[in-house]
Amino acid sequence: MSAKVVVITGGGGGIGRATCLAFARAGWHLVVVDRDPVSGEETAALARTAGADARFVAADVTRADEVAAYVAAALAAFGKIDAFFNNAGTEGKVAYTADCDDANFDAIIAVNVRGVFLGLKHVIAAMLNSGGGAIVNTASVAGINGSPGLPAYSASKHAVIGLTRTAALEYGGRGVRVNAICPGPVHTRMITSLEEQVAASGTDAAARFRAQIPIGRYAEAEEVADLVVFLCSDQSRSINGAQYVIDGGRTAGLAPAPRN
Repeated sequence: MSAKVVVITGGGGGIGRATCLAFARAGWHLVVVDRDPVSGEETAALARTAGADARFVAADVTRADEVAAYVAAALAAFGKIDAFFNNAGTEGKVAYTADCDDANFDAIIAVNVRGVFLGLKHVIAAMLNSGGGAIVNTASVAGINGSPGLPAYSASKHAVIGLTRTAALEYGGRGVRVNAICPGPVHTRMITSLEEQVAASGTDAAARFRAQIPIGRYAEAEEVADLVVFLCSDQSRSINGAQYVIDGGRTAGLAPAPRN
C-alpha cells in the first residue's frame, strides 16, 4: 500500500487520529483535515514520526469552499487521492425529540450530513479523474437503529448510510467504491460527552451502555481504524455499498429503549 494517498477528515482526535496513524504505519501519504489547527497539526506530526509524508489542512466540512480547498491541497501535494475517510462528525446535545433544540438539530445535520455530502461530491470528482479510489463514510449504529435522546444524530447517521448506498451505486462501475462503518460506543471524546450528559439525569450511563454490549466493553479507536484501512485496501476490492457494524455485538439484540 506504499505511495498511496488518503485524506481523513476529523483527523484531530479519536477515531480520526487513530486511523491517520494506522495509515501512516501502513506506508500511506496523508492529508489530515480538521477544523482545530492545534489537534490537526499534532496528528500530522505524529503521522510523520510514524514515517508518513503527512500534511495538515484546516477546514470546516460544512463549507463547500473549504472542502474544495482540502481536496485541492491533497492534489497539489500528491497528485491524487486513493482513499478518503469521510469521518468528521458531532454528537450534539442529548434530548428527546420534543425537547430537541432547533439550532442543535441544524448544527448536527450540517456537519454529519452536509459535511459528508460535500466530501463525497468533491473527492469523487477527483477520484474519477485519476482512475478511482475507495471511500469510507463514518455512520453509526444510530444509523441502523433508533437512538432515544439523539434524534438529530440518529437522523444524520441514517442519512450517511443513504448517501453511501447511493454513491456506491452511482460510481462503483467507474472505479470508486463507497462503504460505511457503523461504530457503537468507542473510547473517544464523543462517548465521554454522551456519558456525562446522560449522567446529569442521574443515570449511570457508562454501566448502561456497557450492559448492552455482549463483549462487555467499548471498542478502541484503533480497532475501528483497522477496519477503515481494510476497506480502503485492495483486500476489499469487491466490497461496495456495505455498512460494517463494529459494536461488540450490541445491535445483535438491543434491549428495549428505556421509558421516561
